[in-house]
Amino acid sequence: MIPIRTAVYGVNGKMGQLLSKHIIESDDFVLVFGVDQDPGKTNNDFPVYKDPFEYEGTIDLIIDFSHTSNLEKMLEYATAKSVATVIATTGLGEHHISMVKEASQKIPVLYSPNMSLGVNIMNSILKHYSKMLSDGFDIEIIEKHHNKKIDAPSGTALLMANTINHALDDQMTLVFGRHGSDCPRTSDEIGVHTVRGGSISGEHTVIFAGDQEIIEIKHTALSKDLFAHDALRASRLFINKPVGYYTMADIYNL
Repeated sequence: MIPIRTAVYGVNGKMGQLLSKHIIESDDFVLVFGVDQDPGKTNNDFPVYKDPFEYEGTIDLIIDFSHTSNLEKMLEYATAKSVATVIATTGLGEHHISMVKEASQKIPVLYSPNMSLGVNIMNSILKHYSKMLSDGFDIEIIEKHHNKKIDAPSGTALLMANTINHALDDQMTLVFGRHGSDCPRTSDEIGVHTVRGGSISGEHTVIFAGDQEIIEIKHTALSKDLFAHDALRASRLFINKPVGYYTMADIYNL
């Protein structure tokens, strides 16, 4: 098998460096170049550019672990060069998703705010069983991450909340945290709560709280290496997909 020629967006960030390490150690991928707003921040053994158009060769795949501010330029390059793109950056808003879907009319794009297979299996469970658990249960989501994470709530928490809401015909209201002396819970809420501290890699718990029983579905990432490892796992399955917009559910048939 010819290695997949890969570029990493956000290569000098923590996830970019972890992903680079996994690519270099892999037989299935070759790291051709990286892109970063600060190319000289880290001493890498491969070229790093501020602008991907500086690279004159061809690649097969972009994996993005950067920031939403890079999205437009990255998609411009990917569509111009017809490069399959995996977007793992969190914090994308509706206008970002619109940009991604527009690009997916020209190239294959896989978007997931969490590359973990386990998280996406958990999300599939929520998709299939939230309707059954909605009657008589209050639904709350608690997400925990390290103290350097800039977006809150996490993209994964929003993914899960929206999955549950869609399963319930979009009849629920997302409530982000609670504060005050007069804020009783209503039955049409999905509570979403954020914890930031230390070096927590990622923990998501969905609570279905009934009068006589409580069901908790939980995923804990023990290391950020998980996200790099599973980004490559998904990329192997994604790389030969035709033009279109893909989620992890599409990749794993969840």
